[in-house]
Amino acid sequence: MMTSRLLIYLLLLLCPTLAWSDECPAWPPAQAKDEITALQRQITLWNDHYHRLGRSLISDELYDQARQRLGQWRECFAQETPPADHPLASSRGSLRHPVPHTGLEKLASQSAVEDWIRARDGLWVQPKVDGVAVTLIYRAGHLVKAISRGDGVFGQDWSASARKIPGIVQKLPEPIDLLLQGELYWRLDNHVQGTHGGMNARSRVSGLMNRQHLSDVDAAGIGLFVWAWPQGPADLKEQLDTLARWGFSDSRRYSQPIGNLEDARNWRVFWHNHPLPFATDGIVLHQNQRAPANRWQASAPYWSAAWKYPATKALAQVKKVNFNIGRTGRITPILELDPVLLDDRQIRRVSLGSLKHWQELDIRPGDQVSISLAGQVIPRFEHVILRSHTRVEVEVPVASDFHPLSCWQLTPGCEEQLLARLTWLSSNQGLDLSHIGRETWSTLIQAGQIHGLVDWLNLDEAELANIDGLGDRSSERLLASLRSARQRPFAQWLSALGVPPTARNNLEGGWNALTTRDAQAWQTEAGIGPGRAVQLSAFFHDPQVVAIGETLRAIGIDGF
Repeated sequence: MMTSRLLIYLLLLLCPTLAWSDECPAWPPAQAKDEITALQRQITLWNDHYHRLGRSLISDELYDQARQRLGQWRECFAQETPPADHPLASSRGSLRHPVPHTGLEKLASQSAVEDWIRARDGLWVQPKVDGVAVTLIYRAGHLVKAISRGDGVFGQDWSASARKIPGIVQKLPEPIDLLLQGELYWRLDNHVQGTHGGMNARSRVSGLMNRQHLSDVDAAGIGLFVWAWPQGPADLKEQLDTLARWGFSDSRRYSQPIGNLEDARNWRVFWHNHPLPFATDGIVLHQNQRAPANRWQASAPYWSAAWKYPATKALAQVKKVNFNIGRTGRITPILELDPVLLDDRQIRRVSLGSLKHWQELDIRPGDQVSISLAGQVIPRFEHVILRSHTRVEVEVPVASDFHPLSCWQLTPGCEEQLLARLTWLSSNQGLDLSHIGRETWSTLIQAGQIHGLVDWLNLDEAELANIDGLGDRSSERLLASLRSARQRPFAQWLSALGVPPTARNNLEGGWNALTTRDAQAWQTEAGIGPGRAVQLSAFFHDPQVVAIGETLRAIGIDGF
């Protein structure tokens, strides 16, 4: 039987579009205009670097998500797409393509792919090679011109570099005139896209082709995948066979006939998880029937479409910035996000690791960030993609207020750290109290039953009976677990209180003996250096820790 994880993975392959909230932002009109303008300006900058300078400032999947989000915002606030919103506008060159590059519609869901396939016949599928598009022109069998894609109508002259690339056939076996369109790619050995990702292969080729001089070594690393013979035979199989005979073998090797959605899906999964000599970012669906070459335009045609792989990165909008305070006083910023789907998980929050990291990045609600999964499990923050035009104030805890000896009592601002201390205390690293975790402690704090770290030792049935949501059975089980703490050994209690780490034999002698040692005395113990000695002395001499020790002695806990 198919496992649930595999089933989810296959469903994601069928529908790579990331799920985020479809709700419109609650912005006043002026702010909406500013945010939309800022995102459009950023996308325009990405377009210029990508198409004109050959530099990718953002991954394709994040770029696609940004454009999708821009469209969503425009619909939310009834804004029309500007006439100049053309991604390829800045890459226009001086050479006209004899036949325009058509581009590809990106099918965003399983249903869209199914509808596209159902309406057509004579279908083929190819890997969507992640490279740079080019037009090749042959006269009497000789390569005479290579033109970059540019804006689809006009491109740059890449002829000098193209003549140095062994992967491009320089002389055909027949003295014919020929026009081909294809993808220049960087050669990779046994490249598995699902494991290795794109490896910046496209940017590498783009950068090399935009240089004034292409070295022989670099030229040898570039291959060619022909994906269009605009004036060729109507039958795609005949095209592929002829191209292979002329030396363009990749096209036939990586083209497969399909009859339905399942066929397309199977090849998409296969090419995503099996070795190929190039990077890919999806598959391309083709049909035999197409328009004559003289009717091609620089827009998505009806006879081809792309079905991209599941995204490995998500563009997420920050809803809120929280600051978690741990048992030792460490402050960890947590970004709450509008939910996004990544792999088989819905991601709602991601950690920034440290307060210093947040201060360096200054992330605020409304900012757009990139996230991925570390080890396919843990959400990981990557980059700030776009800052919100409106900078929302964030309440930031004062770092100096929190440290290993702060918040033993429920004083203002100490709720988080005290709760973290209690959670540690009941864990298997502390007293190992069954059925008691963070939620239980939070309930007791909210009910007013806990004001300090060991207040719970005196709870009784009557006090628990007044807590909403705790039935008789739950109260009995909780009380039994709390009372079991009285029988825990001294060493376990020390760990539960959070004594600085040290060897167990350094903590022998009972509470009174430990509280009389100063830093110098601690340093005479085996394995304890100056820094740890100061920490241990500070811990056992802290007034609140001393008071807790007195409470535990009065109750009769062993060792105190």
